[in-house]
Amino acid sequence: MELIKIFVKAKCPKCPAAKEIGMELKREGVPVFHYDLDTIDGLAEASFYSILSTPSFIIEDEKEMEVASWRGVVPTLQEVKQRLFRSN
Repeated sequence: MELIKIFVKAKCPKCPAAKEIGMELKREGVPVFHYDLDTIDGLAEASFYSILSTPSFIIEDEKEMEVASWRGVVPTLQEVKQRLFRSN
């Protein structure tokens, strides 16, 4: 199953909307991981994915390969769902 990684920062004006999309997807059973770029762990994960702006969304497949991403923007819930469930 695909999973989503969401990268946010405390002072990011778009990040609350990104967090809300993540919470909705989690309620629907999608594995969602949030990373706070204000922490060392969040920065390390962001560095691995070359995240340079927040919010950013990464969708990975079961082999941990990136299959889709949105960087510095908040996609709509529908856009994320279309990509998540396209191959299922």
